[in-house]
Amino acid sequence: MDILLVEDDRRLADLTAEYLRQNGFSVALEARGDRALARFRETMPRIVLLDLMLPGKPGLEICRELREEFDGPILIFTARDSDIDEVIGLEAGADDYVAKPVDPMVLLARTRALLRRFRDTGRGESASRDLVLGSLRISPTSQQVWLDGRPVELTTHEFELLHLLAKQAGHVLSRKEIFRSIRGIEYDGLDRSIDGRVSKLRRKLDDDGNPPQRIKTVWGKGYLLVPDAWG
Repeated sequence: MDILLVEDDRRLADLTAEYLRQNGFSVALEARGDRALARFRETMPRIVLLDLMLPGKPGLEICRELREEFDGPILIFTARDSDIDEVIGLEAGADDYVAKPVDPMVLLARTRALLRRFRDTGRGESASRDLVLGSLRISPTSQQVWLDGRPVELTTHEFELLHLLAKQAGHVLSRKEIFRSIRGIEYDGLDRSIDGRVSKLRRKLDDDGNPPQRIKTVWGKGYLLVPDAWG
């Protein structure tokens, strides 16, 4: 997908998306802030167009979360003449802004300019590059995984967790950090769904020894993917 447009005004979103499509872009839409991160992971866009005022979660918080795993361009929509929105948005990790109401021609020009800038500087390439740790290969674009050259069948949730752990290989990730990144919500201290996913990942990745050697449990802290345990 070329563009993820996060905008809760359905009429504006539809009109903007149609204009962008007419000019050669593929566009995915999301209307809720609390679903934006999951939608981003589903579509893996080249650029994110993000409104700041969204139901479920504010755009500035989404922008900060995106920056933890996306080095491509983020363009935010701000209220007209709201300098503080522009400053805060740029400090949160956005690369450009467009005042609302949005002029489609201006938005198209800014989108093209950002994509050219990122292409010319090489930024954004790592978001789609395969991640390789020894015999483990992870493709974020196709959401496929190979171990010792053979494909590993994972669910979307299992892939998200493995990709997150692999990007932070050698570092312990707490359940709180994993929940915030994958689920977009705070960990309540009771949910054990992440533990279940880790167990399934271990079985599928030939890591069901006692104790596991590839995805380790660090008691009282979280989980650690060992970077040199993949042959």
